Amino acid sequence: MLRSRLDFGTLVTAAMMLACGGGDGSGRRFLSLGTAGTGGIYYPLGGAIAARLSEIDSVRQYTAEVTGGSVENLNRVSAGEMDLAFSIGTSVYEAFNGGEDFQMPMSDLRVVAPLYPNVTHVLIARGAGMTGIEAFRGRRISVGAPGSGTEQVSRHLLEIYGVGYDDIDIRYLSFRESADALRDGAIAAAILSVGYPASSVLEVTTSGGVRLLGIGRAQRDSLTARYPYYDVATIPAGSYPGVDADIPTVAVMNWVVARADLPAEVVEHVLQVLDRDRDRLIQVHDIARQIRLEALDRPPIPLHDAAQRWWNQRGQAHREGGPN
Repeated sequence: MLRSRLDFGTLVTAAMMLACGGGDGSGRRFLSLGTAGTGGIYYPLGGAIAARLSEIDSVRQYTAEVTGGSVENLNRVSAGEMDLAFSIGTSVYEAFNGGEDFQMPMSDLRVVAPLYPNVTHVLIARGAGMTGIEAFRGRRISVGAPGSGTEQVSRHLLEIYGVGYDDIDIRYLSFRESADALRDGAIAAAILSVGYPASSVLEVTTSGGVRLLGIGRAQRDSLTARYPYYDVATIPAGSYPGVDADIPTVAVMNWVVARADLPAEVVEHVLQVLDRDRDRLIQVHDIARQIRLEALDRPPIPLHDAAQRWWNQRGQAHREGGPN
């Protein structure tokens, strides 16, 4: 079931070597791509994209950075500390509009390209004895790393169930930390917002006796009605050990974002990689099969001008089933 086929450390090292121009002293400009922790999908996918961008862009060198995730990425992009970043749609929308974790609107933020949907995984530890999210009260729960899109999704999900942060013993853990804590019985449950199949989830459902919990219809309807970036989704049967039937949940699209002043050529290169080099990305992680550029029709915030021009020229072919 595990889809990643290359050694991720080797991949990112290769990307960094490319970013240094292979020692040829070419003087290419360095650009950074913010991802997240090493236990999720952002990191290996970002490494693959950075490596390919460094190959096709003769004047720039790209490296994928390990970060705290979506919120940190957006803050660093807006501050000019990072050139490109991955972020979940919840965080993109809130950053642009100045909500929740952001002190003021980031009006210079733009969407460069869509990635894949993040699906909400609710994981219950072996022996925890919980059959619903409302039972999380008084229990030790991981809500995601600080500054991550998962933490925002966790807050919204618990809120819909009438569970506040004051009602639970919160742990702010990364994907891998959550997996380890679930396996060890250090936490009762964890919420992860990630594409499927996720390596951290696969590990604990295979060897840790962890099970997945669905989200109720009423709660899914409430989330999609209250927040414009949620969609009803399922984790398909067979995605993980013990998942014998589709699990109802919600999903949020992931995006590549940048400031409005990112050079148009960089935007075009990113879209070229996602459009024409999909097979290379799939070799690194099968999640790349779920990238759909048609999502440019419905971004959570304005598109970068270059992305809008690119989509105006090529969008119809994609809508009609042309290039992926």
